[in-house]
Amino acid sequence: MDSSQIIENAISRLANTMRIYTEAHMRFGDLFKIDAEEAIDNIDRSFEMMLESFHTLYDVSKHLFPYFDHGDTALVIAVRNAIHHRDHPLFRSLQRRLHLDRGGVERWLGASFLLASHPTLHGAPVRMSHHVRLDDLDARLDPSRASPYLDTFVRGATATARFSLIDSQLGLPAIRKFRSQHRYPDDQTYLDLVPICVSAICRVFKAMNAAGINFRDFDASTYVGPFTTEIAVDLSSQDFKQLRLRGWGPLDLIPIPIEDRHEHGVE
Repeated sequence: MDSSQIIENAISRLANTMRIYTEAHMRFGDLFKIDAEEAIDNIDRSFEMMLESFHTLYDVSKHLFPYFDHGDTALVIAVRNAIHHRDHPLFRSLQRRLHLDRGGVERWLGASFLLASHPTLHGAPVRMSHHVRLDDLDARLDPSRASPYLDTFVRGATATARFSLIDSQLGLPAIRKFRSQHRYPDDQTYLDLVPICVSAICRVFKAMNAAGINFRDFDASTYVGPFTTEIAVDLSSQDFKQLRLRGWGPLDLIPIPIEDRHEHGVE
């Protein structure tokens, strides 16, 4: 099997896990009413499968594309590595923290969460989401934090350069500034990883397509068009939403855009 076929197989595997993740989201609402733990486990595990498949593609195609020259692809690999090694308590999803941690949603009554994400350039939103704490990223990747959970697989100037690239290209300083201005606690400020993953996949699929790599099998051939010509994420901009738990049941779990907070009655 030549290297092109190996890369094609990795693309097919990634596309397949993308479909599985999408299907888990589609089933989430109905399943959550019956078994919240299973619904959240399905989402979290399928997201991790997608990260693993992206890393497999990186392993076999890094001679064709500079993954660590771009903030989105570098972050996806870093988060995959962190979750894969599990030597820390970081990167628990917002859904897991709200519903499955001790006390469930009730322990958060009165709390407000800031949810940051990146919009698309074409206006249509990314319908799925996977929020992790922003300070988890900082604890894992920022050497200046001297966190006990700092990534030790990348050290010194390389670690500093990687964090600087991710920080600047994903506009994370703007999110921290917004968090500070609006007085959200660090542990209640979340970043949506899905638009970043979408951006990374678009970037890599375009590079593989330009290199003449075939997108074989049903899932890969289905995704190659949208992810190379249609979808584009604006990493230079941020959208902010508020999740405020006021004891209103399911209504509490609908994030409200910050810019519309007065219209929606959010103070």
